[in-house]
Amino acid sequence: MTGAQALLATLAGAGVEVVFANPGTSEMHFVAALEADPRVRGVLGLAEGAVTGAADGYARMSGTPGVTLLHLGPGLGNGLANLHNARRAHSPVVNVVGDHATYHKRFDAPLESDIDAVAGTLGRVLRSENPADVGPDAAAALAAAQDAPGGVATLVLPADASWSDGGIPSAPVAPRAPAPVSTVDPIAHVLRSGEAVTLLLGGVACRERGLRAASRIAEATGARLLLETFPARLERGAGLPTVERLGYVAEQAEQQLDGTRHLIVAGAKPPATFFAYPGKRGNLVPEQATLHTLAEPGDDVTGALEELAELVARDTEPALAPAHRPDLPSGELTVANWADVIGALLPDDAIVVDETNTSGLLVAAATAGAPRHDVLSLTGGAIGQGIPVATGAAVAAPERPVINLQADGSAMYTISALWTQAREGLNVTTVILNNRAYAILRMELQRTGAGDVDPAKAGLFDLSTPDIDFARIAEGMGVPATTATTAEELADRFRRALAEPGPNLIDARIPPLL
Repeated sequence: MTGAQALLATLAGAGVEVVFANPGTSEMHFVAALEADPRVRGVLGLAEGAVTGAADGYARMSGTPGVTLLHLGPGLGNGLANLHNARRAHSPVVNVVGDHATYHKRFDAPLESDIDAVAGTLGRVLRSENPADVGPDAAAALAAAQDAPGGVATLVLPADASWSDGGIPSAPVAPRAPAPVSTVDPIAHVLRSGEAVTLLLGGVACRERGLRAASRIAEATGARLLLETFPARLERGAGLPTVERLGYVAEQAEQQLDGTRHLIVAGAKPPATFFAYPGKRGNLVPEQATLHTLAEPGDDVTGALEELAELVARDTEPALAPAHRPDLPSGELTVANWADVIGALLPDDAIVVDETNTSGLLVAAATAGAPRHDVLSLTGGAIGQGIPVATGAAVAAPERPVINLQADGSAMYTISALWTQAREGLNVTTVILNNRAYAILRMELQRTGAGDVDPAKAGLFDLSTPDIDFARIAEGMGVPATTATTAEELADRFRRALAEPGPNLIDARIPPLL
């Protein structure tokens, strides 16, 4: 057995069913092993950012590792932005990165680079120097990616370790479980203090069990509930608690936290602004507030919340969102009405991948009472994750409709993932919010006070010269596409896309905020 065959056998033995791949010459023996083993399916992406984002989406929805196959250091580098998002989402992702044969590295060939240094910014790195190491290293990488709270691990696979005989498959290694929490009693005391308390939820606390427990706590104690700004996976809709997210804009977050005397974080990090701004605080914990940690991201935050609810809210029921749909709007499509179309028509059990950025300010309110659904958001802030994450989510949950609400500028980073959706026949409806601008950068130009510049006239933020025709791009990759300029057109196109099998794209043209 070669090292490549041992690697594939180890992955299959651990339950891995999919490898998202953009291979090159150094990975050919792994490709051959993959083609020969029906237990693991290879899914091709045309660019590494599409591959790594798909692995993230797959991991978020399946709860099992998303595995990538990447070509040397440049391949890993091309996929780094969406691996950053995966790391911030605590998604279990394992990268298999091919390298030059061990004896070839001394020649400093054109594609030679320090793979280990780049991969080390993401998480654990293992390098298999001979075929006998490949199986155990793969098992260790899988375990590292799944260790609570989950993360990114990289296996560097030299070509000769891959093609040489002597590989031995390795049995799965049990990942580290979430750590128990010992701070429940002190936090219960804080909640009983009578002072203003805010409970900030993150990670797996944004799933049903955590939300129900937190809602009981809030109902019984008067504590305010907030979610981290970009949850990796949020379960919401009718029959579940509706919890407001902490605002992206610092001024909004400060208003949400105003008056707080005790800020309790549960599975989330203490809040901070996304960027530094001249003359403004970066720390969003109010100056008069005491910060308390119920659970770190790697702790058993769900168990801690349920235990806490039994202490302070034993006979209290959670507040659940009633079933409610907005009315279908009419007239010209705008930032203020497009979300109501989605809220009115969102199908049951949908997976919503949200990378709307500035155009999506009203999505949460419009969908709060829709049928239950999951929301996958832009965890690390590195734009270009929406289309790939939707692709991976659809591979993980082919029976569920995937709705990708996608900003136009972000879409262009990884738009080639549409081709993978067409190739795999994935049930993804992509709605491009096409305002022909990097609107979020226009907003940030104003907020940073960077000179006397009219944001609406700044050439570096303008996407209208020339206009991008997303419908033609999608059709060129095999995805049926339409355009909508009115609310009625968007409703009609959205209904039709949901009724048709396979991927669809709607170019929803709206005016920019600025």
